[in-house]
Amino acid sequence: MSNIQLINLKVMGDDRGSLISLEQNKNIPFDIKRIYYIFDTQHGVARGFHAHYDLEQVAICMKGSVTFLIDDGLIQERVTLSSPDIGLHIKGLKWREMHDFSDDCVLMVVASELYDEADYIRDYDQFLKEVSNANSCTQ
Repeated sequence: MSNIQLINLKVMGDDRGSLISLEQNKNIPFDIKRIYYIFDTQHGVARGFHAHYDLEQVAICMKGSVTFLIDDGLIQERVTLSSPDIGLHIKGLKWREMHDFSDDCVLMVVASELYDEADYIRDYDQFLKEVSNANSCTQ
């Protein structure tokens, strides 16, 4: 099963330019509680390196490009975002890393919850334990 779930965002516009509207529970599949964006990431710097217990996110590269590594504890997949009309939907217990930021990258993330440090798993070995525990509970 793929870890990568891409959302095509409808571009509207005319000869004046383009527009994409983000709407909770429509093209964003959850209630929107927080929006943040990452920019001016220094060359060679990688970000992320964490998972969430409950947070759901859609990442959209507004400008430039970035490569995500998404890991469910068994499968690791990479996807490069380079267009503002594609969103990467991340939900469930998934490790995420962001690499290869272009110099002009602006990455916006739409989140289902307010910031809560208790929802983060910042240690990869702990993440693997949580995945194992979650898998044993569902079997």
